[in-house]
Amino acid sequence: MSTAARSFVLAFDTANEVIALGLGLLDADRFAVTVVASAEVEARRASNTQLVPRIDRLCAEAGAVRDEIACVAVGRGPGSFTGVRIALATAKGIASALGAALVGVSSLDAVAWGLWDAGLRGTGAVVADAMRREVYPVRFSLTDGGAVRLTADRVVKAAEAAEELAAGGPADFVAGDGLRKYGDLFAGAGPFAPEDRWAPTGRGLLQAVQAAWRAGQCDPLDACRHDPGLLLPVYTRLSDAEENERQRLARADDALAGKRGSKHVTMNDTAIANARANGEGIAYKPLDARHGADVAALEAAVMGTDAWSEALVLDELGRSDRVWWAAYAADPKMPLTADAPLVGYAGGWVVDGDVQILKVGVDPAWRRHGIARALLARVADDARNLGARTCSLEVRTANAGAQALYGALGLTVAGKRPRYYSDGEDAVIMAGPLPTVTLAAVPNGPCTQGADGAAGACEVARPLILAIESSCDETAAAVIDGAGVLRSDVVASQVDFHARFGGVVPEIASRKHIEAICGVCDEALDAAAASLARPSVRWRDLDAVAVTYAPGLVGALVVGVAFAKGAAWGADIPFIVVNHLEGHLYANKIGLPDFAPPAVVSLVSGGNTLLVSMAGWGDYKVLGATIDDAVGEAFDKVAKALGLGYPGGPVVSKFAAEGDPAAIPFPRAMLHSGDFSFSLSGLKTAVVTYINNERAAGRALNVPDICASFEAAVVDVQVAKARTALRETGAPTFCLGGGVAANPALRAAYEKMCAEEGVRLVMPPLASCGDNAGMIAEVALDRYRAGAFSPLSTDALAQGDLGQPY
Repeated sequence: MSTAARSFVLAFDTANEVIALGLGLLDADRFAVTVVASAEVEARRASNTQLVPRIDRLCAEAGAVRDEIACVAVGRGPGSFTGVRIALATAKGIASALGAALVGVSSLDAVAWGLWDAGLRGTGAVVADAMRREVYPVRFSLTDGGAVRLTADRVVKAAEAAEELAAGGPADFVAGDGLRKYGDLFAGAGPFAPEDRWAPTGRGLLQAVQAAWRAGQCDPLDACRHDPGLLLPVYTRLSDAEENERQRLARADDALAGKRGSKHVTMNDTAIANARANGEGIAYKPLDARHGADVAALEAAVMGTDAWSEALVLDELGRSDRVWWAAYAADPKMPLTADAPLVGYAGGWVVDGDVQILKVGVDPAWRRHGIARALLARVADDARNLGARTCSLEVRTANAGAQALYGALGLTVAGKRPRYYSDGEDAVIMAGPLPTVTLAAVPNGPCTQGADGAAGACEVARPLILAIESSCDETAAAVIDGAGVLRSDVVASQVDFHARFGGVVPEIASRKHIEAICGVCDEALDAAAASLARPSVRWRDLDAVAVTYAPGLVGALVVGVAFAKGAAWGADIPFIVVNHLEGHLYANKIGLPDFAPPAVVSLVSGGNTLLVSMAGWGDYKVLGATIDDAVGEAFDKVAKALGLGYPGGPVVSKFAAEGDPAAIPFPRAMLHSGDFSFSLSGLKTAVVTYINNERAAGRALNVPDICASFEAAVVDVQVAKARTALRETGAPTFCLGGGVAANPALRAAYEKMCAEEGVRLVMPPLASCGDNAGMIAEVALDRYRAGAFSPLSTDALAQGDLGQPY
């Protein structure tokens, strides 16, 4: 776009129950934003259905076309976690598709600027609702020159925030949606602003962008500086799972339950042992109190007279504003053991939006393995979730190596502290942005390349569709062409972030999707371009965007759906939704393109266990499903009970291959029920009971036999019911779907059964058994051809009946 063309900034926020929208004209000469249009709409928990249609209406009424939008500005919180992610994912999608800058604005700053725009002046506070009888309180000074933030983002109990505000003397104003719940607590703190100014406004968002532009904090016309993939929400707390973990690990007497002589160990007792080492034999976990003495010993070895004692280390662990991580040497093939040696540690203190790095120590024998960098990245990641935006530390003047490391992480010298260390050496102060931990986007198996790719660009078979999958803990994207050729299939796994909890944590999954989705889609587009031997494939080169909308974890689905809708709107192309379960059926086409119904399908995964009769593509009848646990869930729970780590399927299968499947007579639940229902809960309970009984009797567990016997009990029921379904339906083909379809014993048993029954067996490639976007793209291609497009008001759904058209 030429500098003479009109350049708009599109701003919006859904951090609470109000959708705030603003459209402004950018003036590069005056660093000014002229308000063209603004609106506020009551969302009532419907932000994801209303946001994009409202954006489209606002732009249409203002006469702004997509190509004139140079910048997207989005409220990034703090506020409702789901609301913030809806806005941010939508903004990432729109900015990515338009090639526009994405600028983040504090939702609380937008409230303050809205108050300023309404003529309010003085010193006061914006108090936003944080649920759990907590609020996000930030103090502001509103002068004729603008709104000035006086305090950093944080979360505190509403009563405590009210007391702090009142203790500072009467405020000139109090605002924020937290007053709707806690108005009685803040009644004495100062006069309330008009209620219609308690939430962000479109004008407030635009004023905040202008202020940041004039302060040099952003440039709405610089898309390179403001890459959509780099912007993250404002959080002020860890997830509940992480908070509970920190509290538990800070207690030395309870740091590893089951290690105090008890013979009865629950599945939760083993959860904290689930971290696994990377390829270099290093496992990373939050520091626990059991290793306080180990940290003190390593401190003494590497810090000299500046070393902390064990008491000082333990005192740090129980504090809510501290973050500590540790590195352990471990076998990459096994879960972390309680006696794994500590080889590194790092800790930080979050205060006023900055994480001050307190300690970084690495065993000299383990240096040059990237341990310090990895520890600092994890400390920074948690600190970001506690509201930190910057990082600072002190380092010895003579420690050039450490200064080089911190410089590589983006920190620069900010000053010096004379004679800071106990031996009189000066300290260099370094500060800068937070280092990041990113999810690696990797190809999900080989994709078909164009036959003439080496000679020149391939002719694109239309349509060209990008599909997104985010139903659980994988962020994935794929591009398919009209010939059914997968031009790319990329996935970023979150397994490492969930492993230490023994299973998927929905809140963490949603947070990681927001971090990864831009990078995964960019990688899918780049890989597609390489496959087609073209310089690039842009969003505008696509014919549609598709996404998994159901079933799955709602918080995870919301990210993919909001991003895809934003991208579809920005690129002005159709939007397609796909049922995740149907994707698993279509995964069989990835390995065998000529596969077609009729068929019986066994769909077995971490969240689903189904037998499905396929009369045709899109014509499905669910014959039976689990009435409790899914097969994959049962594998995870058994692995957790044995302390084998997460995910459970691969590790249980590995041990099962070495065991006797007939060693333990575990029950075959519902084997003779006369229907196609499944039940795994009783089997799981039987295995856990057996494990505890063996421990109580003082006998060592025969893990291979337990795994083999459990696996055999699962396989026997699955195969028996599949055999009956084939006979009753007369289907000529049997196929698999879902993550558990990768299980070697299950695949072998189905091969044997199909040979006996004289039916064709079709199985997806191992890389396509788990969640992936290639299978979503396969469904999307058929839906595109059928004209099955969806409106931009479509929402994510936790449930999705495979037998119902959509």
